[in-house]
Amino acid sequence: MKTKLLAILSIFFLISCKDSNKIERENEPTIYGVESQDEEMNAAILKANETLKDFNAGLLNPKAENLALKVQFTNSSGTEHMWVGDIVFKDGEYSGILNNDPEYVKEYKSGDKIDIDPSKISDWMYLENGKLFGGYTIKVLRNRMSEEERKQFDAESGMQID
Repeated sequence: MKTKLLAILSIFFLISCKDSNKIERENEPTIYGVESQDEEMNAAILKANETLKDFNAGLLNPKAENLALKVQFTNSSGTEHMWVGDIVFKDGEYSGILNNDPEYVKEYKSGDKIDIDPSKISDWMYLENGKLFGGYTIKVLRNRMSEEERKQFDAESGMQID
């Protein structure tokens, strides 16, 4: 379940300043592009940062599953926000494992151990009894899907989203 969910969540990459709204890749998750000035998405990122203490509480919750942080990666080719799972919080520092292969930021690949700069966190999430906690950028992108895409996402992810 954990691997499947993280693969599904990997479709929610966030790329700033790209022309296309949706990039489909063979054998890789779809990338949904969002402009860096997108007010709704920026509000979701701000909310995620303001509530990061709730994610930290989730790290201590034995019922919490699929804990992940969405992290911004940037190079000269662009910016991608990707999910990092298997989160460890030690001595005030986060680290984890990158869940997918990037499209633009080729310095990293799926499975790499990532030390996370807290200023680069753009979202957080975990599940408890199938209910999504956090996932603010997921909710924005899900709300932008067509009804058919939303139904498919809900069925594949198995998440309860308020």
